[in-house]
Amino acid sequence: MAFDSLSDKLQNVFKTLRGKGRLTEDDVKIALREVKMALLEADVNFKVVKRFTKDIQERAIGEDVMNGLNPGQMVVKIVHEELIRLMGEEPVKLALKPRDQITVLMMMGLQGAGKTTTAAKLAGLLKKDGRKPLLVACDIYRPAAIEQLKVNGQKQNVDVFSMGDQNKPAVIAKAAYDHAEKNGYDTVIIDTAGRLHIDQDMMDELKEIRQVVDVDQTLLTVDAMTGQDAVKVAEAFKDQIGIDGVILTKLDGDTRGGAALSVRAVTGKPILYAGMGEKLTDLEPFYPDRMASRILGMGDVLTLIDKAQESIDEEEAAKLVQKVGKAQFDFNDYLTSISQMRKMGGLSDILSMLPGLGGKIQNIDMDQGEKQMMVTEAMIYSMTPQERANPDILTPSRKNRIAKGSGLDISEVNRIVKQFEQTRKMMKQMPGMMKRGKKRGGFFNMPF
Repeated sequence: MAFDSLSDKLQNVFKTLRGKGRLTEDDVKIALREVKMALLEADVNFKVVKRFTKDIQERAIGEDVMNGLNPGQMVVKIVHEELIRLMGEEPVKLALKPRDQITVLMMMGLQGAGKTTTAAKLAGLLKKDGRKPLLVACDIYRPAAIEQLKVNGQKQNVDVFSMGDQNKPAVIAKAAYDHAEKNGYDTVIIDTAGRLHIDQDMMDELKEIRQVVDVDQTLLTVDAMTGQDAVKVAEAFKDQIGIDGVILTKLDGDTRGGAALSVRAVTGKPILYAGMGEKLTDLEPFYPDRMASRILGMGDVLTLIDKAQESIDEEEAAKLVQKVGKAQFDFNDYLTSISQMRKMGGLSDILSMLPGLGGKIQNIDMDQGEKQMMVTEAMIYSMTPQERANPDILTPSRKNRIAKGSGLDISEVNRIVKQFEQTRKMMKQMPGMMKRGKKRGGFFNMPF
């Protein structure tokens, strides 16, 4: 996940502050010097860092912090609030016209920023919200760009308008708009050509499209891994074309995250979405407060809940809860829970959003965890339907057959079965614990 290195450094600074009974002005200045270095190493724009640390210092050296009961925590609170302000205090939604009118979105960005894939991701999100989007292939230069858009559009079940690579992008955009009017589309998403760097031909091409089609929103796709270069790109597009919103891509990668902390402050334009992976579903609305919490290692429980609501089948979840309540959890349910975890992005994604674990993820062997899930799946798939539904019938001879069928050692099968039995035993105790918890004052008093 982006910001891992920055998160570690900031948490070390705050750990030092929390260890002090009260803070002096020098304590705050020394800590902010460390914060400044951490931000610069994360490739945050220098002017942004200077203003950011100045604002924190002015607030942190106030009487409220110096004489507070938990001065270290107060400084963390101030940094958290200033990070939110830096990235945009409130989440901003994409501005769309009512569905009886056509909204035109023009995607812009450099080559390699993930613009074409992001266009398809955005189309999928809008389709899920009940709109009827049309993707338009205006990148006539990059080999296979048109085909890539068609393939991704098909995967998202979204139509793609293309006139090949022999027409000018402005001509294609106008024809696509006319096609949308005649066929009841309410959103046109124009995938324009990128370049390896900013050049006047690209800018002129975008201006031509705007002259023939009434573009409602210009969306700049920025690669979060490019750091301060992303700010230069954003400034160039803002000055020549105008930007209505930014989409950050590759925020899931090993990136320093400088772009996320700089783009909004430099351009004054909101970050609308964040690309968190390569799958076509990996595009999330950008929440400044949630991102600030993740940067400071506070987790992101709200996004985890959103992912759960989107990924988990409510009917399946209700059945699972009922089975747990009746202590009827079986290996079929084990499979279901593994599948649901994968839909939510896998073990590392889930753990990175839990408070207190963000900065410690690198110390956990994620590959081992994922591998263990695959081993468990292989074992369960080697069982008969009766064995999956009734784990109590697993005799030594059955376990031997399962071990051979799944290519596992018998000791591994025994270990997984024993682990499952312990889980089920704990679940049998849960209804009683919950009753006792209610009598003693609710969930937080439960004895576990």
